[in-house]
Amino acid sequence: MPSTSFDFNSGPHSMTPQAVLWDMDGTLIDTEPYWIAAEEELVAAHGGRWSEEQGLSLVGSALPNSARVLQEAGVKLDSRQIIDLLSTEVIAGLQREIPWRPGAKELLMACTEAGIPQALVTMSERSIVNELLAQLPEGTFQATVTGEEVSQGKPHPEPYLRGLELLSEALDQQLVATRCIGFEDSVPGIAAASAAGLHAVLIPNAIDPGEGNWRRIKSLEDVNVEEMTRWLVQVNA
Repeated sequence: MPSTSFDFNSGPHSMTPQAVLWDMDGTLIDTEPYWIAAEEELVAAHGGRWSEEQGLSLVGSALPNSARVLQEAGVKLDSRQIIDLLSTEVIAGLQREIPWRPGAKELLMACTEAGIPQALVTMSERSIVNELLAQLPEGTFQATVTGEEVSQGKPHPEPYLRGLELLSEALDQQLVATRCIGFEDSVPGIAAASAAGLHAVLIPNAIDPGEGNWRRIKSLEDVNVEEMTRWLVQVNA
């Protein structure tokens, strides 16, 4: 694991990642079972039935979109009420256990030790993000973007473009999207990261987006800063 900071202004041929942008649900932490269970319970409370397949169809979606689908499934609440109820259940799950995905926390800490700036870009709301941040060393992320803080959610690139903007402001340095890595697990998420111009990296989890304009890996367990640097060298050679 690297123990020294990198010089991010060392010249155009330096391919060490300028920044790493992380999705949260399903990428950093495996919260999808929490979301699906909350959706199933909510639909059942309104007399409907909710299948795992329906739950998986919402993985990575912006919460207002998920709320509309749940309304169509018979939940007789407005969008804000649905989002709040789902978020409360997910927060309760995180308070019991934060289910890190294999290798995710280790790579997060390795990037921190290497001095690589990081941002969290999620469709979850701030209340959920705060549960994760409370379990991490202060300053792990230099920027965070949550679902209620953008006008267009994933698969639109706005969340990741906003993440790049906030990181650039925090660093007082204009970041180049192609020199930044975006980790994702879902169809909307990987589409958003790719559309934002990031070096998008897919780690399939609850669903498999398949092949596309992104790098595909099986797990974060074998990824380190040197490997990420090689990725950027390969595509910029």
